[in-house]
Amino acid sequence: MKSANDSTAKKIGKLYDIHCPSCGAPAYYDIRTRMYNCSYCGNRVGIDRAKSEHKGFREISKKKMRESIKKFTLQKASCTGCGAQVVFETGEAVANCAFCGRSLVRKAFVNPDIIPELIVPFAITPTEAQDILADWCNKNKWKEEARAIREKIQDLKGFYLPYELVRGPVSCSVFRIEGGSVYDCGGFIDEVFVNCSKKLDNQLLDAMEPYNLDELQEFDFSYIAGHQVKTGDISEDELIRRIDVEVGEDYKPVIQKTLETKAVGVNVSCKNVLRMPVLLPVYYLAFDGYMAAVNGQTGRVSVRACKDSKYLILPWFLKAILATIAGTSGVALGMFLFGAEQDLILGASGCLALVLVFVFFAAYSQQREETYGLETYRKVFHSKTELKKPVTKPVFFMNIAGKMQEVEIRFTSVLRVIRALAITFGVVFLPVILALIINGFNFSILNLGGSAVWFCIAVPLAPVFLIKYGRMDIYDNPWIYMIGENGQKRRYKPKRDRADLDVTIDFIKEWFKPPLLWLTLFILFLFGTMVYLTAFGWVE
Repeated sequence: MKSANDSTAKKIGKLYDIHCPSCGAPAYYDIRTRMYNCSYCGNRVGIDRAKSEHKGFREISKKKMRESIKKFTLQKASCTGCGAQVVFETGEAVANCAFCGRSLVRKAFVNPDIIPELIVPFAITPTEAQDILADWCNKNKWKEEARAIREKIQDLKGFYLPYELVRGPVSCSVFRIEGGSVYDCGGFIDEVFVNCSKKLDNQLLDAMEPYNLDELQEFDFSYIAGHQVKTGDISEDELIRRIDVEVGEDYKPVIQKTLETKAVGVNVSCKNVLRMPVLLPVYYLAFDGYMAAVNGQTGRVSVRACKDSKYLILPWFLKAILATIAGTSGVALGMFLFGAEQDLILGASGCLALVLVFVFFAAYSQQREETYGLETYRKVFHSKTELKKPVTKPVFFMNIAGKMQEVEIRFTSVLRVIRALAITFGVVFLPVILALIINGFNFSILNLGGSAVWFCIAVPLAPVFLIKYGRMDIYDNPWIYMIGENGQKRRYKPKRDRADLDVTIDFIKEWFKPPLLWLTLFILFLFGTMVYLTAFGWVE
């Protein structure tokens, strides 16, 4: 087997870089300009030019592969059960499928194009892989999966599995599921591997990543001596879907932090990425519904749970009802423990439930997606390694004056929270504030009883106002900062839509036209009387 440290082997810096057409130096993608920039002469390379260069490199690699394969006598085994196809050297013992246990049918290998151009060699021997998996089983011996796998470790087999190495620019549209606007952002993926096996568990294989690309080599048949190679068998459409899903999952933590919620939707487009088939080393074990994999380079273990786990997704209105019941029950229980009388508990709980039901219905009604039901999934257990998958932070863009401008989006801030609280306070105590103004801030004659009717209406609605309109203002109208070329930030304040303003003005005007005029005057008279009574008390 060829050493992974062979000094004559080309590394990823030579294999997968985009090069400047002027000087030949590597060009690196700039998310902001959406161009590849030369690190040496500053020349820019467009995305289409980069894809064309990548296509030319792959044609050269395939030509070398066709010449090299003539030196080796290979066979292909096709599984009669799951359809998996394995390539191996003639003379090797391949009796049963390692992925489902069914018998294998041997055929002559005639298609060199299914062998990828790149490979990450095995760095862990079969014995070392068995020891690593046994160590995981010993540390997790309370798990049913560990006990079952411990008895079958000798069946762990090494494979080179087919992946696509994906690198290049991506674009995303992201949004808060609870409500709010949709935002555009761009990013760059550099070390994403996508499994190309139809029947293998994608979640299990994802859990044993990442791989160290410093060991990436050009393919040579000497690498697969003693190992079997599984061929890819998914369609182009399924491969694109898997790329989009995996990139979306990689970006979710950053998007969640920016949008200030775990409930985010991420729609990814990877049409401009560069792709290259690659073989990755994996030790795989599957039997009776149990599955385990060991990363053949890093030793990271992943084990799929043998039983399904389930969780219930509730509709928004049921969440609001349950939240109201939980909040009210908690307060009632606390009052009971502190010895409150039954009538007081029932009265206070009833009033609180009336307030909370408005609050939670206002909060949960903004949920964007109406999905609900019983969801089923499989847990995947894995060991920890120091190697982490690098993720380039995405850049947000907004169409400003017809041009896509890099921006920074901010939602919650101390100033905005204070403002929302101040507005809510002002609405609740509006008649009191006006009363103090007209009586010269004479607190000694202030009569809060004059505003009792207002308080009965405003206090229960205050949390609704704070959550519904406070959240809508914050999440529908974030603060936008434009980022200049020198990194300086400048606040962008979009102009208000004149149509919305006209609608508001027309709505107000309707209240001052008959017959609503008489109702408006009556309400204003009652409110004025309330302010006067609050300011000066009852007239004897």
